[in-house]
Amino acid sequence: MAKELKQLTKRAENYSQWYNDLVVKTDLAEQSPVRGCMVIKPYGYAIWEKMQAELDKEFKKTGVQNAYFPMLIPKSFLSKEAEHVKGFAKECAVVTHYRLKASEDGNSVVVDPAAKLDEELIIRPTSETIIWNTYRGWIHSWRDLPIMCNQWCNVMRWEMRTRPFLRTSEFLWQEGHTAHATKEEAEQEAQTMLKVYADFAEKWMAVPVLQGVKSETERFAGALDTYTIEAMMQDGKALQSGTSHFLGQNFAKSFDVQFLNKENKPDYVWATSWGVSTRLMGALIMVHSDDNGLVLPPKLAPIQVVIVPIYKGDEQRKAISDKLQPVITKMQELGISVKFDDSDNKRPGFKFADYELKGVPVRLVMGGRDLENNTIEIMRRDTLEKENVSFDGIVERVQTLLDDIQRNLFEKARAYRDAHIFECDNYDEFKERVKDGGFFLCHWDGTAETEAKIKEDTQATIRCVPFDYEQTEGIDMVSGKPSKHRVIIARSY
Repeated sequence: MAKELKQLTKRAENYSQWYNDLVVKTDLAEQSPVRGCMVIKPYGYAIWEKMQAELDKEFKKTGVQNAYFPMLIPKSFLSKEAEHVKGFAKECAVVTHYRLKASEDGNSVVVDPAAKLDEELIIRPTSETIIWNTYRGWIHSWRDLPIMCNQWCNVMRWEMRTRPFLRTSEFLWQEGHTAHATKEEAEQEAQTMLKVYADFAEKWMAVPVLQGVKSETERFAGALDTYTIEAMMQDGKALQSGTSHFLGQNFAKSFDVQFLNKENKPDYVWATSWGVSTRLMGALIMVHSDDNGLVLPPKLAPIQVVIVPIYKGDEQRKAISDKLQPVITKMQELGISVKFDDSDNKRPGFKFADYELKGVPVRLVMGGRDLENNTIEIMRRDTLEKENVSFDGIVERVQTLLDDIQRNLFEKARAYRDAHIFECDNYDEFKERVKDGGFFLCHWDGTAETEAKIKEDTQATIRCVPFDYEQTEGIDMVSGKPSKHRVIIARSY
């Protein structure tokens, strides 16, 4: 293990390679035979399951219900909403045939030309079109509204440059799709779900985020407004970590979804959609982890506490085990996930390094001397601090420590983020400083031309108009034109 740890690239040397090393060496995921796709391994999937469970619970508190819609979408559906097809056309995977057959030499299989589909099918890049075609049959009156559905599924977007979790051709996500009788209800729903995402990121992932609204250029294809949460990684780059879209009546008009309102007059339905994906895994890795491996917030760690006994002979092994078992049982009853690793096929040092690499928040170690002295060693992964403490009250101590680690990770990440937010009014200064990362609060004249120039000159984009900053008028640093507000500009993943 020590040899493997030396091969973990240091963040300061190559941040991108450090990230890739962590994904593989901590058994989160690996590349699949299909380009741009990945295998999420059990340890990585356990983290995603915890994310999924908490988000699902929070969605349902707002009245959302889960459903499932087809993975394959008729190509004609995608072309019904002009902006939508424009936004996704280059990323679509297309199914053209429904059968294979053996080749003439019998050594391979080929597409059966007789099995060509009458209409080509798209593997969903997102599901607005198939869902709104379905909603047309569900909605007739204002009494049928609102409809608030979410689905957990996979989607396919044919990405040219991929990176595990952050950008893959196939990824897991949830997508919520709601239908409302009024514009006000739909706008409120879009903002409610943004807050659900922000609360989850901060309270469960320990990742501070800025909430805001996207520029017109950066909006979801087909939306009137896109709300976003933006997180800062340790290299100062932004990661869009969740989005919620106010779709207006665009999809209702495209799919003729009308209802009789309370005045008994026909009207088009108002819509939202919102989603987060396994990209959250990337944020979790990059915000907290260090040169020793993963650092996981306790609320999302598959193993919150690992206990390693150090013993000589079966008799001492049993004595330590008997001493620890009531503690393990009590922790489990409190909902703390515990692993007792008394395996004899690995040395204690190997185990320590392995669990440190995998980001287990708390490690307990008991040896023969601890058994005699009624003590136990406790180590916290976030700071790597360890101490010998009394065995009495260890469960309560661990419980308190887990809460402290969760809180400390958030405060540390927030302090880093806040120290790297800069106001800037000089374009030359901005162009130089943005190379080193950070969020830049800059005045923007609101034009797509200025936005495009910034991107061309610096590879940075307008992340959002942030909600949490008092907005004042000023002068755009690029065009010199009047500006109504400052925006967050950053390089991003």
